[in-house]
Amino acid sequence: MSSNTRLSRAYKNAKQVSFNNSSKFILFSDCHRGDNSFADDFANNRNIYFHALKHYFKEDFEYIELGDGDELWENSNFESIFNAHKNVFQLLKEFHIRGRLHMIWGNHDMIYKNPIYVKKNLNSYFEPIEGCEKELFEDINYNEAIILKHQETDQELFLTHGHQADWWNYTFWRVGRFLVRVLWKPLQVWGIADPTSPAKNYTELIKVERRIKRWIVKNKLLITIVGHTHRPRFPEPGDIPFFNDGSCVHPRSITGIEIENGNITLIKWHIATTEDGILRVVRVVLEGPQKISNYNKK
Repeated sequence: MSSNTRLSRAYKNAKQVSFNNSSKFILFSDCHRGDNSFADDFANNRNIYFHALKHYFKEDFEYIELGDGDELWENSNFESIFNAHKNVFQLLKEFHIRGRLHMIWGNHDMIYKNPIYVKKNLNSYFEPIEGCEKELFEDINYNEAIILKHQETDQELFLTHGHQADWWNYTFWRVGRFLVRVLWKPLQVWGIADPTSPAKNYTELIKVERRIKRWIVKNKLLITIVGHTHRPRFPEPGDIPFFNDGSCVHPRSITGIEIENGNITLIKWHIATTEDGILRVVRVVLEGPQKISNYNKK
């Protein structure tokens, strides 16, 4: 099966979410939340991420995670990840309760395509203080893709992880998971990178991006937003509308895409030092904002 076929199938089966110019979304991907061990890349940025997430919750944004939220290649179960970053999941739970949480699975959490696994592991958790099961993400659904469709213009934004254009990480993800869990996780402490990851393999990254761009052109320049490669992308109107929100495991920063007031913006959250020496988590605009309507409609 070709990358074109996989992307087209994801588009055809995508969950549809309507929006208008008053809607507000924050898109993050590739958090790779782990178990807080030496191999947990998310641990370095967890305070930045949690602060940003609190901001978006207070400002009534809807949260869309474009895959690889949980690192289920290095870690064999969700429980260890939940216990390591319980405050993050408690906040995501508040988004879910209010109907403002939309989750997409990627190659590192592809096990979430199985609704039985999701129900068993994410519906509830055991609270040792109270000695009972408590609700977490009750009845949550993970999707391969989401289409944001404008209520007035019918303009579509296609959201997916992007590993559909990466034959190894889509087709042979179980093999990749085995290699990472058994081989690369122990070697990561020595700084040896996983060669199967396009985020750490520039040649493969370029190939993945090229395949997605070809699919976008074939589908009449449909606005497409992905993650997977960890490389932020923000085209100008008139260019191929291929966006990438980056990742939450950049060195000392996280990047994402905001959709607000009919605009799309690439942003970064990082720790900055004020003139009096106080460390603060701040938001910086990297690209945009641009009117979504400036990009070609499907």
